Amino acid sequence: MTDGDDNKMRIWRSKLFFLMLLALGAGICGWGQEKPKVQEPKSANVTADLPAADTPAAPVDPKTYKIGPEDVISIMVWREKDVSGMFVVRPDGRITLPLAGEITVNDQTPEQVQAKVVELYSKFFNKPEISVSLARVGSKKYYLVGQVLRTGIFPLVVPINILEAINSAGGFQEFANRKKVVILRGDKQIKFNYEEVIKGKNISQNIQVENGDHIIVK
Repeated sequence: MTDGDDNKMRIWRSKLFFLMLLALGAGICGWGQEKPKVQEPKSANVTADLPAADTPAAPVDPKTYKIGPEDVISIMVWREKDVSGMFVVRPDGRITLPLAGEITVNDQTPEQVQAKVVELYSKFFNKPEISVSLARVGSKKYYLVGQVLRTGIFPLVVPINILEAINSAGGFQEFANRKKVVILRGDKQIKFNYEEVIKGKNISQNIQVENGDHIIVK
């Protein structure tokens, strides 16, 4: 081996030794460091379509509104988050409360349900402070179809007449027949003449909308 080859070999060994030192140093610096956490995929939230806990109550009279299936009830127990939350009324008219179990709420007012929940939770908590309100109306609704700007299913939250229902849907489309609106109520067909009502004629036909009404604008 020549002197030149020997020098090249020494340089190569020096570089290799230097690289080994760098690798060892990196391992030492990383020793004891916490490994990055991998976020586990969250399971599907079965209540994702429910209102949040701080959602304002639906604008109903808590003394007169009768709760029904598909309504969403907000039950807040002061300082007891584990038993607070949103509860969907099942078709059998019941909800299931943590600790307290099943209770019937169908055809009762929010105030009546609140009194019942206070009684039940008094067995578990000392003088519980509880508020019950309606978060979303689902049991009472009416339908608007045909030549109006916004068709679909509308919650019957507060008393509303036919004229108000049509106006709340944005009013008529351009070619709507405003004189021959029909309300299907069970097996009955009720006629409504919008033009007469807005002129103050035959006001009695501007009836209150009832649960399940289909308002048809041709």
